[in-house]
Amino acid sequence: MTTISIVGPGAMGQAIASLAERGGHTVQLIGRADSDAEVTGDVVVLAVPYPALREIISTRAGSLAGKIVVDITNPLDFETFDALTVPADSSAAAEVATALPQSHVLKAFNTTFAGTLSSGAIGDLTTTVLIAGDDTDAKSTLADVVTSGGLDALDAGSLKRARELEALGFLQLTLAAGEKVSWTGGFGTVR
Repeated sequence: MTTISIVGPGAMGQAIASLAERGGHTVQLIGRADSDAEVTGDVVVLAVPYPALREIISTRAGSLAGKIVVDITNPLDFETFDALTVPADSSAAAEVATALPQSHVLKAFNTTFAGTLSSGAIGDLTTTVLIAGDDTDAKSTLADVVTSGGLDALDAGSLKRARELEALGFLQLTLAAGEKVSWTGGFGTVR
């Protein structure tokens, strides 16, 4: 059993919490009002919008050292929906890893919607959570959380692949915002 702290109790945070609880894991939800709450999880999910990452990291960096930190953000311009806001050779997850050198940073959950995490399905397919990171043990721990909750997990490679995952998340969000796919739809994998 893994203990998971989720910073950000919004729709994605709630969906990830439910997934973890279905798998028998212990979950701590931390919201803005809980700014003094101690982070107790071995895995810490940053389920916040990209612009909030800097503040969370600056106030909680010490308590994130040695932990698995999962960045779920899609760093896109929400006013125009026409570009990622990180440099072309970087990613939000790379920025998190640079800011938290003593943490095991992963990119995950950014290519799924809350509805597909909750339902466990994208059409007839089981929801798949793509996971990128440089620490094999950290990826295995998160994959166990995902699969114990009834979803599929797929190792997407090193943390360098976070850029592609963010581009995929960006595409999915723009398709849903343009009503070309539903918020309970998205991309699935067949293996």
